[in-house]
Amino acid sequence: MVLIAITGATGIQVAIRILEILNDLEVKAELIISKAAKVVIEKEMDIKISDIYKLASKHYDFEDIAAAPASGSYKIDKMVIVPCTMKTLSAIANGYSNNLITRAADVMLKEKRKLVLVVRESPFNAIHLENMLKLARLGVVIAPPLPSYYIKPNSVEDLINHTAGRILDQIGVDSGIKRWGEY
Repeated sequence: MVLIAITGATGIQVAIRILEILNDLEVKAELIISKAAKVVIEKEMDIKISDIYKLASKHYDFEDIAAAPASGSYKIDKMVIVPCTMKTLSAIANGYSNNLITRAADVMLKEKRKLVLVVRESPFNAIHLENMLKLARLGVVIAPPLPSYYIKPNSVEDLINHTAGRILDQIGVDSGIKRWGEY
């Protein structure tokens, strides 16, 4: 089972594509959407939040720190935070579990389970980089959604699909993207 968390940064299209792919592959995905992400979705996208929830087998309230993913006894094997704000990165790096996303990430760390952060900010400052390094040393995958131009994209959708596929690679899900040398 995969837990997908969406925080309030630009790039939510990648999260939606990941959910669509997981759904197509019949991989069970649960979902948390932060309050800030809901604002970004309304401003940047032409999709209803209820339609995003439909892509997951279950969804949780961002503020419900008593929800299942807040417990290490709840078996979630992998968590992807996409996009991951610097605020969320900082909270995780410093053990500040003030909502369900940061608490679930803390559980992933303490249980030594796979955690992938698709960080969204540019340029990175020294604090961002120090927090990323701290988490990388704990085994967290830091995967900014950087485009791969060798795929010779014809559209933004091509870039989103490939980026989603590369993120899914990190949790052991093969989405069938073309690889280096296949273009």
